[in-house]
Amino acid sequence: MRRAWIIWLLSALFMCYKYALEVSPSVMTSDLMREFSLDGAQMGNLAASYFYAYLIFQIPAGLLIDRWGPRCITTVAIVLSALGTGLLSQAATLEVAFLGRFLTGVGTSFAAVNCLKLIANWFPSRKFAFMAGLMMSVGMLGAVTGQAPLAHFISFFGWRHSMVTLSVAGVILAFVFLLVVRNRAPNHRAVNVMPDKPRVLKNLQSIFRNPQAWALSFYSGFAFAPVSAFGGLWGVPFLQQAYGFSPTLAAKGSSLIFVGFAIGAPLFGWVSDRIGKRRPVMFWGTLIGGISLSLVLYVSHLPNLLLFFLLFLFGFSISSFLLCFTMIKEIHYPALAATTIGFMNAFDALFGAFSDPLTGKILDLLWMGESVDGARIFPLSAYFWALSILALYLVLSVATLKLIRESHCKQTVPTGLP
Repeated sequence: MRRAWIIWLLSALFMCYKYALEVSPSVMTSDLMREFSLDGAQMGNLAASYFYAYLIFQIPAGLLIDRWGPRCITTVAIVLSALGTGLLSQAATLEVAFLGRFLTGVGTSFAAVNCLKLIANWFPSRKFAFMAGLMMSVGMLGAVTGQAPLAHFISFFGWRHSMVTLSVAGVILAFVFLLVVRNRAPNHRAVNVMPDKPRVLKNLQSIFRNPQAWALSFYSGFAFAPVSAFGGLWGVPFLQQAYGFSPTLAAKGSSLIFVGFAIGAPLFGWVSDRIGKRRPVMFWGTLIGGISLSLVLYVSHLPNLLLFFLLFLFGFSISSFLLCFTMIKEIHYPALAATTIGFMNAFDALFGAFSDPLTGKILDLLWMGESVDGARIFPLSAYFWALSILALYLVLSVATLKLIRESHCKQTVPTGLP
């Protein structure tokens, strides 16, 4: 078990690295818009180029990890993440910046499926929901690091040097991961490993033809998009405009979303396992998260303490959506664990890739012509309209739960492959 925990920790550190890179544009928005002369839609597309790659490579990532194991595949993925970040740091043109961000998305698309596959291969199935939540806790620490601490670092050393530092950290993580990680426990049964000659098309069809897989994936996409779009890109400039915060204070406020997420994710996994149900926990968590974010967006001049509490509550409550990753594993064959999780993760990437440029385009349409040092300053009313789509997503996520059947925290299909 000690070896299992060490391997889990290294996998979770890749999740931490992933989220630090994912949310980093939120504290570089003005720098990037100024550096490359971007409008809101272009800024949204630059941030979303990460999600374009993430979307394309989710299912291939799952198939590769199910077939060849996490160790070597994930090592290459971490290196790609670091190379993409390094390329962004040296970009002289917008095209190179897009390529760097895209490569980062390619590498990080393996992070979640890798960690969840290793949890399945090293820990008892009854601990999966809790360990998945704990994984997200470590991941959200990366998101917190990519907010206020990174904002501080950028204020002293600049955004390019900060990206170089993150790139070097990725190379070091890849080296340690390759040395320490093994694909599965020595006494682990082989049911969680795809055989030498996998029937890829048939196995994919078993996922694509399952209505519950689609319902869970749409729910996941609707629930997580507000976290990535608000916490990962537009939350910091919104708080600056709505409350007059400095970039650092706005980043601290936005980072509370990820602090709440880090605390809530394992707690909701534990509660769900205790009561033997998933749907009620997901319903109340998503509903409270939607109410919290709506209050932040639509109630003006909240006291700072209440505002920060609501941001924390949003992250804490919405983390309950993570149970859908356990549910999709429970309704498919264990050997397809990474592939099914990759299928669901693709929807998170799809909604992220769609939402960032869409909100940016709405901001551009409502821009009043104000700019500071080449970076556009959007009026508060523009943020209200642009971010309304995130509140709509949360309404749709609650509605989608009606289509999802309760799994009662049990594996509903036998071991082996179809």
